[in-house]
Amino acid sequence: MIQEVFDVIVTTLRMVVGITLIMAVFLLVSLALSFLYGLYSKGRGMAKGYTSLKTVTFGDESAVTANRFASVAAVVTIFLLWCIATGSSLIPTVLPPPFVGETEFEYTARNAQGDTDTATVFVQVYGSDAERPDKPEALPLGEGFAKNDFVQIVERRTKVLKAQNNDEGGSEDGYEVIEINGTPVTRETTVPFGKGEIFVTKQGSLSVRPSTGLTMEALYLPPPEKVWSSFITLNKDGYQGVGLWENVFWSLIRVVIGFSLGCLFGIPLGFAMGLNSWLRGWFDPIVEFMRPVPPLALIPLVIIWFGIGEQGKISLLFLAALWIMTIAARAGVSGVNISKVHAAYSLGATRRQLLTKVILPNSLPEIFTGARVAMGVCWGTVVAAELVAAEKGAGKMIIAASKFSLTDIVIIGIIIIGVIGYGIDVLMRMAENKLVPWKGRG
Repeated sequence: MIQEVFDVIVTTLRMVVGITLIMAVFLLVSLALSFLYGLYSKGRGMAKGYTSLKTVTFGDESAVTANRFASVAAVVTIFLLWCIATGSSLIPTVLPPPFVGETEFEYTARNAQGDTDTATVFVQVYGSDAERPDKPEALPLGEGFAKNDFVQIVERRTKVLKAQNNDEGGSEDGYEVIEINGTPVTRETTVPFGKGEIFVTKQGSLSVRPSTGLTMEALYLPPPEKVWSSFITLNKDGYQGVGLWENVFWSLIRVVIGFSLGCLFGIPLGFAMGLNSWLRGWFDPIVEFMRPVPPLALIPLVIIWFGIGEQGKISLLFLAALWIMTIAARAGVSGVNISKVHAAYSLGATRRQLLTKVILPNSLPEIFTGARVAMGVCWGTVVAAELVAAEKGAGKMIIAASKFSLTDIVIIGIIIIGVIGYGIDVLMRMAENKLVPWKGRG
């Protein structure tokens, strides 16, 4: 138990270090570009509009707008880091790639009689996307008991060479590999050679591992050009008999319907909880109990209750949006300035007029914020929703591709979901600016 907790803490610390290094690089690039942009814009009078007239902007949320240059620079920076990390051919080589080519090393063995002899191992390393090359037709074996050998290895992989099976008398007691490239070795030790390293196993075999470089393997993160090539193929042929955009269409339909139902029922429920103490007490335990429950935990119940059809998938998305919209609407009602309510009553407003002219307009900023969060959660949940025996959908495509380690298809699905989700968020922000122009202006 204590050891397991210790392992978790060590793993967490390693993650913290890794994330900190990545964020540090990203922020350093951001600070450098910010400095250059500040030099460019200095003295050009670029501030325009309502915000430029304000004398105090720090702490004023309405005065903080996204710098478009920073947005573009961030996307370009992420793309360049992606290219660097994967050794992409789109940019000059920055990090050393894995070794591909031919190399060799020598080992010295001692037989049961105490004699020593040296043999050469010819190593051929080929790319993971390349066909296996042909072996040489003739290989000089050597004159002593240690025989030369030849191994083929896929880049970033390891190959075990059993020298004792190749050498004469290697199966006899007392046979041992004692040197590699002139360096004395014992069992369970590692020795570097020109293009990699060799580990002497407990059984006396040689585990040859060519240099892996510092770039990421395509299995974990393929380079951009490979993802683009797969996108072209997907766009043309689809995946598992379903077109790419057909998959996207069905995911979009499910998200829109589930989100719309969440708004349809969540906003009135939030208003009711914000305006009536009985209804707030009645629904509050349910809302606060369901809000932290992740949609993934509801999948078994959804299957039991609604089956594996579209109703189950949409229900899961509906529940993902419902509680967020409820809390957003309730917070919007609770956040209305009481002085505005008193002013409306003093002017003779009815409850209906108070609701439509004061409470609803002042709640819209919170509702729009909740809607943006709910839409993001729905897009994140659609992958889980399409676990329920879906035949079509971007989430289904991602899950199916992950089972076969098709990382490029997984990344394509993630990028498409992210782009569409970002597009919807932009439309929501535009609608918010149009419908709620008073947000952040008192």
